[in-house]
Amino acid sequence: MAKEKTTQNDLVSNRRARHDYEILETFEAGIALVGTEVKSLRAHEASLQEAYVKILGDEIYLIGCSINPYRFGNIHNHEERRDRKLLMHKREIVHLKRATQEKGLTIVPLAIYLKEGRVKVKIATARGKKHHDKRASIRERQEKRTIQRAVKGHDV
Repeated sequence: MAKEKTTQNDLVSNRRARHDYEILETFEAGIALVGTEVKSLRAHEASLQEAYVKILGDEIYLIGCSINPYRFGNIHNHEERRDRKLLMHKREIVHLKRATQEKGLTIVPLAIYLKEGRVKVKIATARGKKHHDKRASIRERQEKRTIQRAVKGHDV
């Protein structure tokens, strides 16, 4: 699987998810937000650190995502931590539901970003990494860096 890099249009990313989980399959979902939440997201004032995705019935929710109250909001400002409904096709939700019923798989949010003016959430089915898997990933990354440095050094 090719490594996906975060792009400049990411409003919020969950870097820890790629360290703690082996990403198997990614999906894009819309998210139901109120106006002040969108304004806070555009100001990059949110966190996916403790967030997870849960399927309740035929609907899918983003739980634990923290979007700070809008700084210039009034009494109608939004709640910081509330369950937010994700917008996906029913067949995708059924596919995710089947995947989570399989042993050891979970759904994690990877990033919140803008696409054509709309806020989207990148979610993924993932399997938790063991401690030795994390160390192996770190070792691979360091080896790639040293190889890249060596190649750059010879080209100069």
